Amino acid sequence: MIPVVKKNSRPKRRKFHWRPRLIIILTLVIAMAGFIAVQAQLKPADTAAARQVTLEIPQQATTSSIAALLEEKGLIRSSFAFRLYTRYQNVDGKLKPGAYMLNSAMSVPEIVQKMLKGPNETIVVTIPEGFTVEQIAELLESKGVAGREDFLRLTEKKWDYPFVQNIDLARNNLEGYLFPDTYHIGLDTGPDKLLQMMLEKFQNVIAEQDYVRQVRERRLTLHEAVIFASMVEREAKMADERARIAGVIYNRIESGMPLQIDATIQYVLDEPREILLYSDLEVDSPYNTYRHYGFPPAPIASPGWASLRAVIEPESHDYLYYVAKPDGSHAFSRTLAEHNANIRKYQ
Repeated sequence: MIPVVKKNSRPKRRKFHWRPRLIIILTLVIAMAGFIAVQAQLKPADTAAARQVTLEIPQQATTSSIAALLEEKGLIRSSFAFRLYTRYQNVDGKLKPGAYMLNSAMSVPEIVQKMLKGPNETIVVTIPEGFTVEQIAELLESKGVAGREDFLRLTEKKWDYPFVQNIDLARNNLEGYLFPDTYHIGLDTGPDKLLQMMLEKFQNVIAEQDYVRQVRERRLTLHEAVIFASMVEREAKMADERARIAGVIYNRIESGMPLQIDATIQYVLDEPREILLYSDLEVDSPYNTYRHYGFPPAPIASPGWASLRAVIEPESHDYLYYVAKPDGSHAFSRTLAEHNANIRKYQ
């Protein structure tokens, strides 16, 4: 019997389930994109500037808090990527506390490896506000960090920072730009590296505070502002008087008066003294602000942030004079008669 073949009969096609496959493909694409994105976040935060940063990791710090601190300091691109990496490497919770010298040109894997090994032995050096370059050199020598003469020679070298490019180093020797702070120095850190750390700190502070723009609004150059701040630093013994003393300096400039800042004369004396003699006021020096109008040619010390801020946020008043009291504070006055009365009273 011959089988009957039906016309137009076709074999059944298997139904293609495209949705599950599309979901799988999309999942793979998203996963790959996420992997690439995370890998990009593990790269160095800033290879161009390569900032040196001293970072203190507290005891009992979690990986999350370490990641947040690294991101805040601009040492990593993403705290989230940092946490993912430590979990993937199974080192979450194994990073060691202590003081680290890190660099913005380091990748996340490099930073993690350094923290797994633990901090190197360090010497802690605190540079006080108001120290001169000479005093800093002597302090470093006493700590066994650097020879005085070696360090001073380095302050006369040209450094690749925009804020010192146009100053006369033979005359200024980085005075005012070695930022006063506490530095954790490795035992193998040379004086050149330490000096670079101080310059980096100054650069970071003025960048974070948008300082250059603010001093320009005061019609000052950055160099003038540092000179100004250094005078405030040396004159103000009490923290709450910095802005007031800055206001006096502005008032004297606007009134066309000589600044008559004792600290500028003390800076050039062979043996600085707390109370100047009348003969000291006649010293022949461009730093003598009793004889020369305007600012001295260069800073007279390393100002801290509080004194730098006083230059852009001075106290508004009409005082033109001040005289030191025995406790280190000052008596402020508006007229020369009031000032002379304060001199007789306190000195």
